[in-house]
Amino acid sequence: MGFFERVQQFFREVLGEFRRVSWPSRAEVANSTVVVLAVVVILAVFLAAVDMGLSWIVERVLRWG
Repeated sequence: MGFFERVQQFFREVLGEFRRVSWPSRAEVANSTVVVLAVVVILAVFLAAVDMGLSWIVERVLRWG
């Protein structure tokens, strides 16, 4: 079996697997997107607060020494 035949077989198998996939509905994708964005915003705010707090601590320690 030559290279091009193997490539064609690979893509036929990929298409066959895509047909068997259980794809989510538009509503499920929208809900998941909202959840991901909310978690990202919450984590960004938390990490920003931790960063500012640690920066404040380091600044105080450096001024003290």
